[in-house]
Amino acid sequence: MCPLIDGQPIACFQPFIDTATGLIAGVEALGRLRSADGKLTSVGPLFFDSKVSPAALRRLDRQIRDDALARLREVPDDWFLSLNISPRWIGRLRPNQPLPSLKQLQQHGVDPRRVVFEITELSGGNQRLPEVVARYREAGARIAIDDFGAGYSQLDRVLTLQPDILKLDMRLFQQAARGGPSGEVVKALAQMAEKTGCWIIAEGVETEAEMHFALECGARFVQGFLFARPALEFPPSDAYLGAFSQLRDHYVRRKLQERGSLVQLRRQLAELMNGLRPWAESGAMLSSLPAPEAFPRLLRIYQCDRHGTQISPNLEWNGLFWKEDRRYVGHNWSWRPYFYQLLAEGWEERRLTLSNTYRDATSNQYCMTAGQFIDNGRRLLLIDIDAEGL
Repeated sequence: MCPLIDGQPIACFQPFIDTATGLIAGVEALGRLRSADGKLTSVGPLFFDSKVSPAALRRLDRQIRDDALARLREVPDDWFLSLNISPRWIGRLRPNQPLPSLKQLQQHGVDPRRVVFEITELSGGNQRLPEVVARYREAGARIAIDDFGAGYSQLDRVLTLQPDILKLDMRLFQQAARGGPSGEVVKALAQMAEKTGCWIIAEGVETEAEMHFALECGARFVQGFLFARPALEFPPSDAYLGAFSQLRDHYVRRKLQERGSLVQLRRQLAELMNGLRPWAESGAMLSSLPAPEAFPRLLRIYQCDRHGTQISPNLEWNGLFWKEDRRYVGHNWSWRPYFYQLLAEGWEERRLTLSNTYRDATSNQYCMTAGQFIDNGRRLLLIDIDAEGL
């Protein structure tokens, strides 16, 4: 062993909680060095230490993997084991060389279907990676990509490797759970993963808010200190069932409250629209437009023809009086989601529809748009509202 690698290489294990059941579905093997006094330290920094030779790191990596595979017999048969694979080792393999990781599985009698090979690191991509991944998959193993969302190279790697599982980048995930634009980015990444048939793992779940955000993203598995730190021993499958169930119930109650608030918002918007409709159909004189004192979230009122072209100025309340903004007259908004939602849902019944939350590129505000056909379907009356916090 290299002198810089001081201690016995062993595997610690951190569980994945299945969000469908609250039970442990598997564990990730994480490398540790155990010193003579029993203290455990992570091997992670060694892999970025230029003084440690690649050969020593490969031996260390395989020793840890051996320890993890040897201990898999201690866990229930339906658990899976996630093993980290660095792309930089793959580049050192000879053509048609038997894959060391698959040989280790055979030596320990481990069914490859119980193993997830987790492709780590943003760098190290090489032309042989798709070929090796195909061999893993042919053997029956599943493929995960770690730190998804952390770098531009991840998207083309997803398209090339077509993984079974994506692990959201921990730093990006934790930042997104606090809200703001990164939250929408992570949700979009999660939606992309779902559409490509991937399961999502949210790692780094340390708070209830992060747990709620993981469920918001549709994560199939969660992993983090909120449930368990990496440990030498395996917990029972139902070790976190009670805690998970409580957190999930909190999430469901919060979503129900949000839904109730949305129902109330729709009701208020319907009342506002009913008050504005006679005004709009009788000439839309600015002097006869009342102050929106009962609806402080209102940003602007405007009208479009049934093809989506704006035919009136934006009318914006500045707190004292209405102000006209004519810059957008003649602009066509038929490409915006709320417009074809109106056509699909509001045309026949002439009822109010409400868009999802979106970020307005002009004002940089979170908005929602309510709309309703008026004037026998010839025009659309539209209301933009401030959706911050909704």
